[in-house]
Amino acid sequence: MSKRVVVLALGGNGIQPSNSKGSYEDQFKNIDITAQQIAHLIESRYKVVITHGNGPQVGTIMTQMAAASDSVPEQPMRICGAMTQGQIGYLLQTRLQYHLLKLRGAPVPVCTVVTQVVVDKDDPAFQNPTKPVGSFYSKEEADAVAKTNGYTMKEVAPEKPKPWRRVVCSPKPQDIVEIDSITQLLDNHVVVISCGGGGIPVVRKPDGECEGIDAVIDKDYTAALLAKKVDADYLMILTDVEKVAINYGKPEQKWLDKLTSDEAEKMHKSGEFPGGSMGPKVLAAVDFVRWGGEGAIITSLEKAREALAGKTGTHFTK
Repeated sequence: MSKRVVVLALGGNGIQPSNSKGSYEDQFKNIDITAQQIAHLIESRYKVVITHGNGPQVGTIMTQMAAASDSVPEQPMRICGAMTQGQIGYLLQTRLQYHLLKLRGAPVPVCTVVTQVVVDKDDPAFQNPTKPVGSFYSKEEADAVAKTNGYTMKEVAPEKPKPWRRVVCSPKPQDIVEIDSITQLLDNHVVVISCGGGGIPVVRKPDGECEGIDAVIDKDYTAALLAKKVDADYLMILTDVEKVAINYGKPEQKWLDKLTSDEAEKMHKSGEFPGGSMGPKVLAAVDFVRWGGEGAIITSLEKAREALAGKTGTHFTK
């Protein structure tokens, strides 16, 4: 019997939590814990494709570049995204290889694919940049950055001493350029890490050339697209809570074990799942099961194996 395919979507904050300074040592420790959990999934009966967020890591690189801009030219955001795919992919590779070697007693191939994701150049999101990235600025600093670099700046955190940040558009993913490479690796029993940070955004020109653009693709939407492209059985979105909840943070909060796609969509439209946190995860799960996936699960990293066994997590069905 062939192994079933699972796409795992890891949050960037799971690699570098908001209370972490983001040092190499901190990220290594968090990724080691992550890799140990994933290794047990692979060892049991699943072929695994991993994708991950990169928000904190891109923010760090952009801050470093801004601080050194007087002596070293800053690089565009798409280059920063590619850098984080390599950074996080390298750490995941080394720790997965280590833990799989311990479990199997023999090397297991793990490969990171630097991945471009196609977006529509006419996506309405390009007319409305909303995704905050990079450093925080005062109003005066933000005006200077906007004038120098042509960035769109918005006040996104009025409670902070420096409330202004650069905002970029967040178009929906349409296609994955390296999908043939990803599926060939998966077919040959390689553990694949791909589409990091939602992928490096590109648009296709009339002659077929892919041209990079500065944008941020939501990694949960890309995870759903990736899961469909590799014909996955399950999409598992790993976050910092064990289950999805309604009335989150309120006295009447209720954790959810199961949701149909219609129920989840209705709750989302009523405002239950905020756009900046649980909303994209829920919509990605709905999209995948409506496409025909066996199931989508939202849970925490440490509960991944139990959730796949049906013991916890929020499970989405068509």
